[in-house]
Amino acid sequence: MEKTKPTETHNRPKIPALETLGIDRTDIAVLGRLQSHGRFKRNSLADEVGLSIPAVSERMRKLEERGILEGFYAKLDPKLLGLDVAVFITVTVESSSKYPEFLKAADEHPEILEVHAITGDGSHLVKARTWNTSTLERLLSQIQRWPGVKQTRTNVVLNTYKETIALPIEELQT
Repeated sequence: MEKTKPTETHNRPKIPALETLGIDRTDIAVLGRLQSHGRFKRNSLADEVGLSIPAVSERMRKLEERGILEGFYAKLDPKLLGLDVAVFITVTVESSSKYPEFLKAADEHPEILEVHAITGDGSHLVKARTWNTSTLERLLSQIQRWPGVKQTRTNVVLNTYKETIALPIEELQT
């Protein structure tokens, strides 16, 4: 008896159905286009998704109200602006009672781009961009003085091959 190959649907990871998210394929098309090019003109976007300009504007307004569409940003090249050093810093904060102070300090620091609570080694993973090794040393010194910070471990990025904030929403349509 010949074995049949499993279909891709059997191997597909559990991805939520659009209905459970309260959005439809047109919303996904709008979001996808905005993710790839945030300055897209509404008339071009309306043509692309087959809606009128007011209908696209209304969808965007509703997506913003629900917090799905959080904003529009320019993507800057950090190296061309002199921010040549990218790092990931694993931070161990001694107690969860100190997390709010740590998060507030991280939020207020302009070189810190992301902060994630993590499992494994450390309690938080920080992504930062800074100008050079001297400013990196200053940043690490500041972080190590924040209340509750017990330890840091820094990984310097040598090269970045992929960096995006675009979410894989096209997966929702399959």
